[in-house]
Amino acid sequence: MKNIYKMIMNSSRNPLSNIGDVNTRHLVMQILAWMWCIIFSMSVGSIYVFQISAIAHALIIAGVFITFGAFETAKRRPQYFGGLGRGGGGEHD
Repeated sequence: MKNIYKMIMNSSRNPLSNIGDVNTRHLVMQILAWMWCIIFSMSVGSIYVFQISAIAHALIIAGVFITFGAFETAKRRPQYFGGLGRGGGGEHD
């Protein structure tokens, strides 16, 4: 099950990995997520299900990409995080 999940949801392991631009790959994954939200809500027959599903998908996708962005920034440019509000002597300015 874990491998099947990764084959579908991990854009570096599914066929979308052939798309070189990460932003385009992200866009395609979001379009697919919205499509499945719509399909699910239509099959249940409720616009309320779509609203809940769409909001949940948006929050999960945003959380994943914000986390990914923070990890990549920490890996490539750790100095970006600097002192996070600390002054030169370690105190708040």
